[in-house]
Amino acid sequence: MFALALRSLRRRASAFTAAFLAMFLGATMIMAFASMLDTAEGSGATGEAAETLSTMAIVVGGWGLLLVVFAVASTLTLSVRQRAAELALLKSAGATPAQLGRMIVGEAAGLAVAAALLAVVPAIPAGRALLGLLHGTGQVPAGIGYHFGPVALSMGIAVTLVSAVAAALITARRAVRVRVAESMAAAATDDARLSRKRIVFAAVFLLLAAFEAIITVTVMDGAGSDAMATSGQADIFAGIGLALLAPAIMRRVTALAAGPLRALGGAPGGLAAATMRRRTGALASAVTPVILFVATAVGTLFLQATENAAMDAAGLAKTAEQKSIETLNFVVIGMVVLFTAIMLVNTLVAATADRRREFGQTRLAGATPRQVLAAVALESAVLTVTGVLVGTVASVFTIVPFGLARRASAVPDGDVWTYLAVAALAAVLTGATAYGATRRTIRVPAVEAALR
Repeated sequence: MFALALRSLRRRASAFTAAFLAMFLGATMIMAFASMLDTAEGSGATGEAAETLSTMAIVVGGWGLLLVVFAVASTLTLSVRQRAAELALLKSAGATPAQLGRMIVGEAAGLAVAAALLAVVPAIPAGRALLGLLHGTGQVPAGIGYHFGPVALSMGIAVTLVSAVAAALITARRAVRVRVAESMAAAATDDARLSRKRIVFAAVFLLLAAFEAIITVTVMDGAGSDAMATSGQADIFAGIGLALLAPAIMRRVTALAAGPLRALGGAPGGLAAATMRRRTGALASAVTPVILFVATAVGTLFLQATENAAMDAAGLAKTAEQKSIETLNFVVIGMVVLFTAIMLVNTLVAATADRRREFGQTRLAGATPRQVLAAVALESAVLTVTGVLVGTVASVFTIVPFGLARRASAVPDGDVWTYLAVAALAAVLTGATAYGATRRTIRVPAVEAALR
């Protein structure tokens, strides 16, 4: 089955692009931050410099690891869902669930090894740029040179491989247990359902977010900037928890949006409503990076704004530790913005390319290319609004508790334009990517696309 997995990778390269990019970017990020540990050891850093380097590697790198595992699992799930008919055909030809499981895991392992090895090239300059940022802010002496060594390399390869195999095992277990007839039906409808394990994990992450919020309001009340240590991670926990519930959220959203889309959107609105109802699984995968992006960006930006307001009100200058925390916050924002933005583009491109046959059949049924583009634009608008609203709910787990603990106010400090800028960036990424991918897909003649 491993040989079959390799042949599948060669023949379906486009289908695995999203998963490969998730692993490649994840390995790059993990290696870049892990290299701070190599730098601390190789340069003989001591005191605050060593502590700063270790904190940057462990804290920010740890959150990056969590996002990477989640992104890899999401993209692998999308890849397997797109191949539901192929898997059902293999079952009908006599393939056993164990054989299909080994094939899926073999594909993921092959992708992970290739992605991790290739990630070494961009990880070195990325780690050097990160150290330069610490030099520029005065948190690490300029005499400390950059080192990329065994810690970064082993962590990048090991984490990428383990996360890919674990995600593949979870995905494969669910895909191969379904009977052939059910697999064919799933391939036709793409109606993702929440598994019991997914609900349990979602509940765990949401409970962790609520626990961090409660600790911030109670134990950390009056603790000053130390409250950022607990409140700063609540939005990521909440974002992941809500993203795990994305299939149920998107089913509810598509049901609510169907009427307004048909009433106000004309023919494209009716087309969008019909296709969204059939594609809740793909929509859930697409909305996930939007939720994570908005949750972390809004939560961290308003967290830092509240901290700055508290410092200004007290007439205090920032200490070296507080400057380090601020740098960490902005590095987190930059990391999440870049990673989730690329994953959003990656997921939408993969999902749209898989709709070539659907678009061809729709055009043969009488829809014009302009109507297809308009329908996709309406789908993107629904995705954006949903992702922004759900992500905003997740960010509340951070900004409200920290505001109460730091400023005795549930109203966060910060400019409303900051929030609008985050929402606008999410809208631009979603809309532009979906429009561009759809426009490229419908260039194929309708008859040719429908027969693929």
